[in-house]
Amino acid sequence: MGPPPPVPSLKKQPEQEVSPGDVVSVDTTEVMFPVTVRDSSGRLINDLTRNDFRVFEDGAMQPLSDLALRQVPVDVVLMVDASSSVANNLDDFRRAAQGFAAKLESDDRISLIKFDDRIELLQDWTKSRFQLQRALNRIEPGMFTRFNDALLLCSREQFGSDTTKSRRAVIVLSDGIDNGQGTTTLEAALQSLLKAQVVVYIVSNTEISRAAKRAELDSLLNGSESSIRFNQVTIDRLRLGLKVLDQSEENLAQLAQATGGRLYKPQTFDALESTYAEVADELRHQYALYFTPLNKTRDGSFRRVRVETTNPAYRPQTRVGYFAPRS
Repeated sequence: MGPPPPVPSLKKQPEQEVSPGDVVSVDTTEVMFPVTVRDSSGRLINDLTRNDFRVFEDGAMQPLSDLALRQVPVDVVLMVDASSSVANNLDDFRRAAQGFAAKLESDDRISLIKFDDRIELLQDWTKSRFQLQRALNRIEPGMFTRFNDALLLCSREQFGSDTTKSRRAVIVLSDGIDNGQGTTTLEAALQSLLKAQVVVYIVSNTEISRAAKRAELDSLLNGSESSIRFNQVTIDRLRLGLKVLDQSEENLAQLAQATGGRLYKPQTFDALESTYAEVADELRHQYALYFTPLNKTRDGSFRRVRVETTNPAYRPQTRVGYFAPRS
């Protein structure tokens, strides 16, 4: 993949809450990988030690320098698609976001971005749940979806390129269907997220949209032949919409897997609270694996990383790799 194309700067609200003490400096030769481990039934595993893990970089085993379980703070960006596909259910998102924030630890930070035809930072980094609540009340519905631009801007401006010992996560509520009016591809957004070492959790409303479109399509197809002919344009539009949803869901799954996150597909907007609570639970049971790469070359190349556990029944989940520093 080539370098991401230039995009406009993220529009920020005047309220800021970032202090110099919030920034952590680390040795750039050390790499940290957040890892979630589940058993075959999907249950989170939280009693492993450093000796239970094996880390490979480009096929070569790496010595682990440290391991921590939940002791590493997490910086979380909540992103909400405020376009027409979600606009009528923003209150459900607000409740889910507040419930999620209540489950974070005191050292964790949170910020809020809403996107539609515009991308807006409603709350910069804060540990204040009250500040988040005020920002949630400022979400207003929009029209189109600049999904790719929003992800790229988030990775660049909220996280930047400097790695820290804080875990980094994005939770985005969207169907992932970009309107094509932006300047960024999904591939470029993924590259930027990997450079910033961000884990992406996607709460997709594709199942909700799919059910609505299928119900409308079935209703039209159950009509008379003349009615079907009369509504053929609408029928074709619905069929195309279902194909677009399928493709978007596939793209979202690949994005989540590559960054070490997960794709959630709630059946209703009422399920958002339980979905966000599940993400919070995963973040509480996430390991932080540290290693110093044996490959000391500072060439900016992409290094593919694989994490295994000594128990073959366990399934570790982490991002596909990282970009080496460049001299």
